[in-house]
Amino acid sequence: VLGDEVYPFVEEPAKPGACTILIKGQNDHSIAQIKDAVRDGLRAANNVLNDGAVVQGAGAFEIAAATHLRKNIMSTVQGRAKLGVEAFAEALLVIPKTLAENSGFDAQEKNIELTDEYVKGNIVGIDVVTGEPMSPAMMGIYDNYCVKRQILHSAPVIASQLLLVDEVMRAGMNMRG
Repeated sequence: VLGDEVYPFVEEPAKPGACTILIKGQNDHSIAQIKDAVRDGLRAANNVLNDGAVVQGAGAFEIAAATHLRKNIMSTVQGRAKLGVEAFAEALLVIPKTLAENSGFDAQEKNIELTDEYVKGNIVGIDVVTGEPMSPAMMGIYDNYCVKRQILHSAPVIASQLLLVDEVMRAGMNMRG
């Protein structure tokens, strides 16, 4: 019995492999939000099981990747490619910047603090409550590996498409003028 309604429950089935999640809410909007949250949680758990790996969250991956690009990769490229490496490193920092801004902190200041901590050898992300650098692993904050991989694969493609649109628009403007 849940509330005023009676529901059948099957406990300890002979062949467990599926389950039903009963979602109740005050209105359709609440139920839709709960469904989305459950679906997202199940998808995240499935991703972890399929990948067999997770990445530290709270912006820690992005801080580490941006710092690696600037310290190790920048010296291996020549000319304008350096600008591309710097732009990509800066673009990675959008995640920790957004976390800082959405938590009411100065994004630039917090990214500098996070980078300084990382350079000292600490893997850190931003604590959205205090704004201070913290260890995502100790706080249990992780991101899906496959999501980060997809972001890294998609970002250059999307940037190229945006640049292509920009070139087409510029060419159209030049033809008119």
